[in-house]
Amino acid sequence: MENLYVIKIGGHIIDEDEKLSSFLKDFAQIPEKKILIHGGGKLATKLADQLGIQQKLIDGRRITDIETLKIVTMVYAGYVNKNIVARLQSQKCNTIGLSGADANIIQAHKRIHPTTDYGFVGDIDAVNAEPLTQFINSGLTPVIAPITCDDKGQLLNTNADTIAQEIAKAMSKHYAVQLIYSFEKSGVLLDASDDATVIPSINQLYYSTLKEEKKIFAGMIPKIDNAFAALNSGVREVIIGKAEELHNLINHSAGTKITHE
Repeated sequence: MENLYVIKIGGHIIDEDEKLSSFLKDFAQIPEKKILIHGGGKLATKLADQLGIQQKLIDGRRITDIETLKIVTMVYAGYVNKNIVARLQSQKCNTIGLSGADANIIQAHKRIHPTTDYGFVGDIDAVNAEPLTQFINSGLTPVIAPITCDDKGQLLNTNADTIAQEIAKAMSKHYAVQLIYSFEKSGVLLDASDDATVIPSINQLYYSTLKEEKKIFAGMIPKIDNAFAALNSGVREVIIGKAEELHNLINHSAGTKITHE
């Protein structure tokens, strides 16, 4: 099986021009087949503030009302996506900028929750690997924004970490997939405020212990849950680490490896 890297870039890196440029230069130099999934950064929140559209959060989760949906679609699938595409083209990495709605790549539905209406937030039903495989085999690198749609044509704001996991799972039927979550931290940390406390590897048992001891902060838990879900569905390996160390993450000399063992 051919190797395929499914790499998610997120966190503050999206907003920091110099760090994003450095990451994209490293990404472009990966010789194997690859897919990039990106988050949205802070631009959507900034634009909403400028337009006077109040952002609602419940337990730290954004409520995507119809006006917010318009903004995140414009920012994520528009400016952020095409900015990344343009920079990769300048590095001689031939890319195609997509959202989950394009080419029917991701089928989703509006989130159903017993107590909270999250608005136009999408949960994924299925990933269509065929168009992604066609793009990759024709020499294009897909760059995917975290916007999906349902079967009625409704756009949905969808978590980029989950998109990365679901794409990695779908593509693992055709490739040996390495899933990499890259952001501003050096990996999963024992002390969230100390970048030197990277945990080199985490298996399910150790993960349970870390959660019980409350040594993993809330934002990291869904990322690791996604990592184990990917491993359990055929993805070869999952690495979490710093965007500026992308080559080292690929070579297993940095970051945190999520493992069965």
